[in-house]
Amino acid sequence: MVKKFLIAFFCVATHSIFAQNGTISPYSSFGIGDLRDNATVENKMMGGISLYADSIHYSLRNPAAFSKLKLTTYTAGISHTEYRLEDFTEEQNTSVTNLEYLAIGFPLGKNIGLGFGLMPFSSVGYDLLSETTNSEQQTVTNAFRGEGGLNRVFLSIGWEPIKNVSLGATANFNFGTLEYERIQSVEDVQFGTLDRRESRINGFDVNYALNYTPSFKNKYTLYTSVLINTQANLVAENSERLGSFSLVNGQEIEVIDVDLDATGLRNTELKIPTRATLGLGFGEDKKWFFGGEYSFQQFSSFRNDFLGLDNVEYSDANSFAFGGYFIPDYKALSGYFKRITYRAGLRYDVSGLVVNGREINNFGITFGFGLPLGNSFSNLNLGFELGKRGTTDANLIRESYLQFNASLSLNDRWFVKRKIN
Repeated sequence: MVKKFLIAFFCVATHSIFAQNGTISPYSSFGIGDLRDNATVENKMMGGISLYADSIHYSLRNPAAFSKLKLTTYTAGISHTEYRLEDFTEEQNTSVTNLEYLAIGFPLGKNIGLGFGLMPFSSVGYDLLSETTNSEQQTVTNAFRGEGGLNRVFLSIGWEPIKNVSLGATANFNFGTLEYERIQSVEDVQFGTLDRRESRINGFDVNYALNYTPSFKNKYTLYTSVLINTQANLVAENSERLGSFSLVNGQEIEVIDVDLDATGLRNTELKIPTRATLGLGFGEDKKWFFGGEYSFQQFSSFRNDFLGLDNVEYSDANSFAFGGYFIPDYKALSGYFKRITYRAGLRYDVSGLVVNGREINNFGITFGFGLPLGNSFSNLNLGFELGKRGTTDANLIRESYLQFNASLSLNDRWFVKRKIN
């Protein structure tokens, strides 16, 4: 019954991931949109750190963790985010709901595991209005809209060749379409102008992981990890249409396809630079854990020539994350709250995006709960993140957000050989 439900949910969820607009951020108009936080709810509620691994939970960022799987694990996560967008003079409230990931992992044998699934990689979704006055004292209105995003299909494998040393790799295929539109109108002028651009993007990248987890006194474990997300080499097939339209009835007039071949912009390359993450943690298995991660990325080498925006630059990115969990008594036969996993963390991200000379950074505080489902190893994970991104300086927008996350982590005994005594 569970397997039939999973197959049906997989079909519905696949359509949802491909159809959704994953963000409402004005900063998604740059680069290839907002790069999504590709972590399970369990990891996100510990500040986003991914070095911890056990036998029943999935890891989207750390493929070496699949070597620990003892049961088939299938997981799906959703999020709902409430935003407050504010500039120097006004503010606006809005919200967005997303399916974050859908994945399956299972052991292939002793100390080796495999996983696959799909999730969004980046999202574009904004609707902005700007008014200025030209030299003739006429009001010039610019409307900017964008939508779309990139999705990711992935396959991961993890192996523990030596006790306490795990290796892993994930192959990702990224694909999707980004659409941008700019409409300009001038007061008392009958016609407006439009500029529509579209990029169809696809490409591969590979993630590698190394975990070293020695034990002490048969009680405590030291967690160390090195994660390398290799450069994503994406290819974009671009198109652009320019023209005018009537402000009376909206009818388009003399809209033409721009010859991008003449400018060398028909096909462009987008290279998302390599990202390296170092992690260190300490804990007592099934009781408590605390750790931290530091990531860095030479994002200053990124370019998107097709958009050709003058007010944006890219600098090197880095992030810090800390978090952990606590379980009062995971074996408690009575007292449900003793078996709950309590998680908390914080993160600070220097995104590498610089707009109007200002860095667009993010700070978030996370906390959540892992709720056991019956007497099985399955659980329902609930979490919250409260944070801020951006600034109101230099005519920019600051985003304050409250995000609610939920996921199911279900376990079964697929692919495990039955033994008859």
